[in-house]
Amino acid sequence: MQFYKISSSDFEKKFLDLDCDKAGAKIMAAKSDIHHIYISNMYVGAANILKQDALSIGADLAVPTGVIIAKEKYVDAVLIGTTKHFEILSRKELAQPFGLKDLAKELKSYTQKAKKDIQIMGVVNANDDSFFKDSRFYGKEAIKKIVQMKNDGADIIDLGGVSSRPGSDKVDPKVELERVKPIIDAIYEEKLYENLEFSIDSYEPLVVEYALSHGFNITNDITGLADKEVAKITAKYDAKVVIMHMQGSPQDMQNDPKYENVMLEVDEFFKERIAVAKDAGIKDENIILDVGIGFGKTLEHNLTLLNNMDSFLHFGYEILLGASRKSMIDKIVASEVTERLPGTLAIHLEGINKGATIIRCHDVKEHHQAIKVQQAIKNI
Repeated sequence: MQFYKISSSDFEKKFLDLDCDKAGAKIMAAKSDIHHIYISNMYVGAANILKQDALSIGADLAVPTGVIIAKEKYVDAVLIGTTKHFEILSRKELAQPFGLKDLAKELKSYTQKAKKDIQIMGVVNANDDSFFKDSRFYGKEAIKKIVQMKNDGADIIDLGGVSSRPGSDKVDPKVELERVKPIIDAIYEEKLYENLEFSIDSYEPLVVEYALSHGFNITNDITGLADKEVAKITAKYDAKVVIMHMQGSPQDMQNDPKYENVMLEVDEFFKERIAVAKDAGIKDENIILDVGIGFGKTLEHNLTLLNNMDSFLHFGYEILLGASRKSMIDKIVASEVTERLPGTLAIHLEGINKGATIIRCHDVKEHHQAIKVQQAIKNI
């Protein structure tokens, strides 16, 4: 008899290789995936009930000492279980008091996996102060670069006319439009949008409106729809929107950013801005989330978000990840912007493992190869 450990991503395939019933394979796969859900500010009575209910089905709830005697009125806890356990608890807790009914309604959503194919979003900047000079292109050179990116494997091109690097200056919307307009016009005239998606990296209504009226179909808003007019314009053109989290503004976001709990605060931000998007008429299938790596975050905040990014899949939307050549890499291994491709690939490949389905990057060809190899490993 011989044996070896199977990776969690390989469970369902192995069940099918054994010629198991397909429905049975899905049931067994649900028993294989382990999840850990952090629960904040839970009433101690709810913690004791959930602890017992979890134990009764083979799951568990990690709680502080003293919970059994209600030492503290409200506590934090970690729920541990498989997809199957969470399915059971999502029904079981519906009859329980102290807010457990609300937990039950949300529980299954935290077992969601990314279902869409991975898309690569190539970056083209039309300004002189973007942090990576090799992403700056103008006029015909920009069109040439876009065509090259498409041939290299890009699915989306993200065009921006303003730098959002830490400490960058705010730019007048008219100046921003002047920078991107010639490229937008060329894309429109050559009908490049027929074979490629285009995203406008802007939060200015003037710029967003012009781009969406000229073949673009994604608004990439680093302010996460702080201006509701951007949401209305996006809905008007039935376009997609990237809702990104940022603490502060590019001018001050890296001035000692602080969070009590970065995961909970980003999650709450998404809830609020998704509501803004929906109120404006943006469709569910057109909403994309971006945790905003490097936008008002320390290295620890960035690593926490990356390591737990699949938590945000509970909203049911695609996740975009953009950490291309960012300074967090330099904080781990000292490196210039031009030397950060290996670190970028490491972050983005792990991000895909954590649920990201859109990767925003400067180096399309290298990402295309890395992602294809990763997919081959997973799909043998």
